[in-house]
Amino acid sequence: MNPRLPYLREKTSKLTSSPGVYIMKNKESEIIYIGKAKNLRNRVTSYFRENPDHTVKVAAMVSNVYDYDYIVVDSEYEALLLECSLIKQHKPKYNILLKDDKGYHYIRISDEDYPRITNVKNTKDGGTYLGPYTSGAITKEAVNEANRVFMLPTCRRRFPQDFRKERPCLNYHIKLCMGVCRGKIDKGTYRSAVNEAVEFIKSGSAQSVERMEKEMNEAAEALDFERAAMLRDRIVSVKKAAEKQKIINSGVDSTDVIGIAEAHDGIIVSVLMYRENRLYDKAVFEFEKPEDEDILSLFLAQYYHGRTDIPKTVTVDHIPEDVEILEEMLTHQAGRNVHLHQPQRGRLPELMRLAKSNSAEYAALRNDRTGKEVIALEQLAKSLGLQRPPRYIEAYDISNLSSESMVAGMVVFEDGRPLKKAYKRFNIKEQEYQNDYGSMREVLKRRLTHLVEQDGDDYFNRTPDLILLDGGTGHVHAVEPLLRDLGLDIPLFGMVKDDKHRTRAIAEGGKEIQINDMRAVFDLVTRIQDEVHRYSVSFMHSKHKKKTYSSELLTVKGVGEKKAAKLMIKYKTKENLLKATPEELASAAGLSLDTALKLWNVIQNM
Repeated sequence: MNPRLPYLREKTSKLTSSPGVYIMKNKESEIIYIGKAKNLRNRVTSYFRENPDHTVKVAAMVSNVYDYDYIVVDSEYEALLLECSLIKQHKPKYNILLKDDKGYHYIRISDEDYPRITNVKNTKDGGTYLGPYTSGAITKEAVNEANRVFMLPTCRRRFPQDFRKERPCLNYHIKLCMGVCRGKIDKGTYRSAVNEAVEFIKSGSAQSVERMEKEMNEAAEALDFERAAMLRDRIVSVKKAAEKQKIINSGVDSTDVIGIAEAHDGIIVSVLMYRENRLYDKAVFEFEKPEDEDILSLFLAQYYHGRTDIPKTVTVDHIPEDVEILEEMLTHQAGRNVHLHQPQRGRLPELMRLAKSNSAEYAALRNDRTGKEVIALEQLAKSLGLQRPPRYIEAYDISNLSSESMVAGMVVFEDGRPLKKAYKRFNIKEQEYQNDYGSMREVLKRRLTHLVEQDGDDYFNRTPDLILLDGGTGHVHAVEPLLRDLGLDIPLFGMVKDDKHRTRAIAEGGKEIQINDMRAVFDLVTRIQDEVHRYSVSFMHSKHKKKTYSSELLTVKGVGEKKAAKLMIKYKTKENLLKATPEELASAAGLSLDTALKLWNVIQNM
């Protein structure tokens, strides 16, 4: 515990309730955290209260606070701007600091007689540069597309020094290069092609086609059919490139699409930047999870602070509470109105899914999972109202044949995948007759008691992020009181099936949550439900077979329940019993050889 807490609490009790920024410092007067607040006293008090429930990161920060300063401002908006400015200036240890996945990239147009267009990582060489871009993949694709469409050389030959020294390479013969090495293309014609390629990179396909069609018509009217044919072929190439990109750029003018995915140890944010109806750039950022703050608000404030290249709209998956001050900041910096937009229909929802998929793939790569698994857990959390994706899920199912062989199965899914070493089987002990609700309550009571008393194995001692019961609201109502009685706050839901035993919905209290329109969630819940059903049914069948074998063993005179139980414990399966000799049966159950021989005959005929 921080020995300075009494002093800090006393100081905070006199703090103003005005908006402002607070600056936490350690014993060496180093700034370790900066935050904003619309009410300074309430916000700072939350760090130093008695019995806090801080995250590990916040608890570590509080333990290192020796003192703090604060700056009072007139509005939340001013607090937001000041917080962003101070964070960028001081880079405090415990603040969320945006780090993109790579450095900056540029498109270079070399300064020579026959310029080349290449993608580079710095601007140390001469020439003209486009950028910076944050995505190396997009700059590389843009350069490759421009060189291909306008048939520019990509070889290492130098021009005009290497004119006619060697035969044209394969690219010339397959019409990927205009063949500058032949020495038949003058500087003016070549530079014109390079300029058009640069405009293609800057403005996209639509403007390029419109401009070249005009030039083609003018060339045809002037009877310059060779140039007209060249422009015609170039237009065809541009249109093909546009078709290739249509999946991601059709119908979008100017927006940034923000996609967020949550990994178990951090947050991944992708920004897809669309300008002039095409994907212009992409950036990916990674940071730790914040405590009790909206991830989107934190990201938008830091990402856009100080920037002027802001589109008219920023597309987001939800509208944050402080939308007014964020839009005010964006509008002020852009010099025109900027709005946060949550898409409901049209093209933008598809792009939002694409942005989230990009983030999910990065998160999946960090955690050895697929993007689909990450998205499924995130969507499941959102549909169930959970604060974060459930990493550790336990599911239960009851299986029986009338009142015989009543059992339950528990399966575990960790990060969207089965964790088979954590599976558990339960024999129903307290229910004399078939009672699914009573059986489910009995099983969960036994399992949760182990959790409370911490007297089980590593898996029984682990608190699940979510419990799913194979059944509807009745099963949920039967188990909910147990959680309250044991003082456990674990999300509990049922998995509802239709008449054909297929997953239909998730049960919560007295209502059902439909998941059919969320494919990733539907597939995950179906997998969990099918797996727990398979596991419990297989246990029930194996137990029923044992009872059947045991009852047949009892038909032999001299074999009672205890001796039959000894045989079942030793041999376990019918196959093992069939392999046993009369002498081995006699030894295992303590039988006479004569009785063992009679027993062996019965077993062979089972």
